[in-house]
Amino acid sequence: MTQNQPSPSGSLGQRIRQASAKQWILFALVTVVFFLFLYWHGGWCWAWIELLWFDLYITKYIPWTWWKKIRNKTLYQVFSWIDAIVFALVAVYFINVYLMQNFVIPSSSLEKTLRVGDYLFVSKYHYGPRVPMTPLSFPLVQNTFPWGGKSYLEKPQWDYRRLTGLDTIKAMDIVVFNFPAGDTVCTLVPNPDYYQLCSMYGREAVWNNPQVFGEVVWRPVDRRENYVKRCVGLPGQTLEIRDRHIYINGQAQEETPGMQQNYWVVTDGRELTGEQFDRLGINLDDRHRIDKRNQSYDLSWVVPMLGASDSTLNPTAPAYLLPMTESMARQAAALPNVHSVTIDSLLSKMEQQVYPDASFGWTRDNYGPVYIPRKGESIPLNEHNWKLYRRLIEVYEGNRVEVKDGRYLINGTPCSEYTFGMNYYWMMGDNRHNSADSRYWGFVPEDHVVGKPLFVWLSVEKDQPLWKLGKHFRWSRMFRSVERLQ
Repeated sequence: MTQNQPSPSGSLGQRIRQASAKQWILFALVTVVFFLFLYWHGGWCWAWIELLWFDLYITKYIPWTWWKKIRNKTLYQVFSWIDAIVFALVAVYFINVYLMQNFVIPSSSLEKTLRVGDYLFVSKYHYGPRVPMTPLSFPLVQNTFPWGGKSYLEKPQWDYRRLTGLDTIKAMDIVVFNFPAGDTVCTLVPNPDYYQLCSMYGREAVWNNPQVFGEVVWRPVDRRENYVKRCVGLPGQTLEIRDRHIYINGQAQEETPGMQQNYWVVTDGRELTGEQFDRLGINLDDRHRIDKRNQSYDLSWVVPMLGASDSTLNPTAPAYLLPMTESMARQAAALPNVHSVTIDSLLSKMEQQVYPDASFGWTRDNYGPVYIPRKGESIPLNEHNWKLYRRLIEVYEGNRVEVKDGRYLINGTPCSEYTFGMNYYWMMGDNRHNSADSRYWGFVPEDHVVGKPLFVWLSVEKDQPLWKLGKHFRWSRMFRSVERLQ
């Protein structure tokens, strides 16, 4: 941003003639890069910035480096830092928006593929970067500053537009996206999401108890929290889950090797040790012990149910609800103090809080069939489809909807069908029984897609102290591509 050459003087013609070959070469390089960017971006209205480049490198009418004439060393140093920081922030903003973004795995929803404490570089250019929808925002923070307060201005809001990318989302891709149900947020209880909280406690209770739920705020699409899941359903496909297995258009899909589900592990009376948990690869947060001593999670009734076929089993034996892969479950079953290992179906039968509501009778393990909308395709409007797709029509695609005298009105016009304006995706976690995903909050619109994780640059095991470098840092995962970790 700064130039070391002295500013030229005289008329425009004199200033141009005084410019050195180095200045012209730099100006030419910047011009080529700038116009290639405008061609890619399509925002030719910004071409006037070329005049600023011309002045910065050639004519120098604007005193871009005026602070370099300051004689006070302290002030000179301050302005030198300000100049460097401004340049860095501008560069980071463009890199963050159009090329690459850092992302850390906050939850275990993609275990064992991506683990809590993995730091990723997420490519924006693979699926094509979005032109900023909330352009006035501070780089490096998603929606709030660490000390509180919004990191963006809600206005202006620009329409969704995505630039040309290298690829499109494929089945089984891991994708980073903005949380679709994160448009309305309770600041003190971000999880479960606002809509689930209203379903559980009632809208009035959520709005009238800020000391419990916090302030209810709205967030633009690109300022919603970032989630990372696996795309298991593409636009135009019909997805169904039968007994935990995914079917696309009626065909069973091959599961990912690292997929986890919850298992009931009943012991013979001796509890599992920390060493056994470590060998199984189960972290502290996932070690759910189920017995009468665990008052916060008292499901001791499960133990005699799971051991009903064995009259010798002590009904008060320690039991655990653990997320494991099939191979981990086999390892657990071989432990000397384990009586039985059974995949969880008990809690799934009780669970009804899935999208869109309980009237469908769907659960996390038996869901659908559900059609995933594709841009330009139409669906008939009836009671079933209205419940499934109303949020898409109203919230994601910005229509005014209502039901009046048994008719479905969109923007005041009676309609018998609706044609979608965007593609939608179905996202699920590999840790199937511990993943808040599309089964609970529905479809992911294309305008919510952020990018594709490329590789892990840092991996930290939070259960191990920093001074144990060999265990705190998962060295074997660092600088490995996401594809190689699957």
